[in-house]
Amino acid sequence: MTTIPAASAAPAAANPVLRVPPASPAAAAAYFAASLAFHADVSDVAAALAAGGDPGFTLLDSRSTGFWDQGHLPGAVHLPTALIAEQAPRLLDPARPVVTYCWGPGCNGATRAALALAELGYQVKEMLGGFEYWAREGFAYESADGARQGPADPLTAPIAAEHLLD
Repeated sequence: MTTIPAASAAPAAANPVLRVPPASPAAAAAYFAASLAFHADVSDVAAALAAGGDPGFTLLDSRSTGFWDQGHLPGAVHLPTALIAEQAPRLLDPARPVVTYCWGPGCNGATRAALALAELGYQVKEMLGGFEYWAREGFAYESADGARQGPADPLTAPIAAEHLLD
């Protein structure tokens, strides 16, 4: 017979996860809805681009030229963050949403680019994961040497059809 252990008598404050209690469901729903207004993930961007036609947004790579040449998403506009104030009005349609990306989760360049664009009046989202996760999920990209595509990393992308519904 299996028994379920009784709740610990230790206060929740001793638990680092619950030291700060979770938000109410209403507050959590508002927070996560707001988060989705600011962020898109690699898979959603890839799906929008793969659907064909106009995805409804401009994709912007905010990294330096050296990183751009190593690899960038197909169809992206190259506009390093430091040049946004000067060049965005010439390169970007202010009526079209912009999705920014940089290297990956360890880089806040896309966040800084999104801030610069928002301050200029653009609607903007940041692509979470950046170029790193684009490549790790096995999506094709362009480089100074031409089109490239690597295998999907099983830690970031499903490798078998049965995982597609997870």
